Amino acid sequence: MSNNFRQPEIIEILRREGKATVEMLANHFGVTVQTIRRDLTDLAQSGKVDRVHGGAIIPSGVANINYYERQDLNAHSKAAIAAACAAQIPSGASVFLNIGTSTEAVAHALAEHEDLMVFTNNLNIAKILAGNPQFEVVVTGGTLRKSDGGLVGAMSMAAIEQFRFDIAVVGCSAIDADGDLLDYDIQEVGVSKAVLKRARRSFLVADSSKFQRTAPVRIASLFDLDMFFTDAPLSGSPLAQAAAQSGTDIVCAG
Repeated sequence: MSNNFRQPEIIEILRREGKATVEMLANHFGVTVQTIRRDLTDLAQSGKVDRVHGGAIIPSGVANINYYERQDLNAHSKAAIAAACAAQIPSGASVFLNIGTSTEAVAHALAEHEDLMVFTNNLNIAKILAGNPQFEVVVTGGTLRKSDGGLVGAMSMAAIEQFRFDIAVVGCSAIDADGDLLDYDIQEVGVSKAVLKRARRSFLVADSSKFQRTAPVRIASLFDLDMFFTDAPLSGSPLAQAAAQSGTDIVCAG
């Protein structure tokens, strides 16, 4: 198989899985690891992938991956993370779920709960939860981001200031080695910051692909969170030291 056929498929695998190792790609295509390394070098030189230890990822830069592609990324891991997070949310609580495919997975995982008051700036989450008669769903309002159904801006932030939540469940696009939670849209980050200030407890849901990405805008730090739900142990990752120092409860749902 020529690299003209392999390389577009490698990019599709990376978009779907978040990361791929050299060995996995070599087995998938039935070629040597040296051949895959050459493919990844070519793709990296053209700016289509970023090389990381043992494999490659889609470059993050200053623009997020398309929403519909993000829905498919690490879907199994997101479901496991969401189930672990939902298990820590008692029936009868007030909960904020922000924009993101990981928080949407949490919304699905809350289906068996009772008497929740759920606040959100995510129209997809509102739609997921709307059919449950046990839930009261409050949508913040704001400027609609058509790409992913998010509501952002001053109106969202002003609405959030009127409430106090038992639990805030937030996602992010990247986590830096020092424990900073990062995202791309400064308006979305403003809403997330406002939510964390109004929450009695704060949960982060993020799969391990976020450890290898970057984004330009800071939301908060692991030190500001009560629990962090992810899909892989942090030992051995660049994030391990910050996580150990943060005092945040880490739940690995792999």
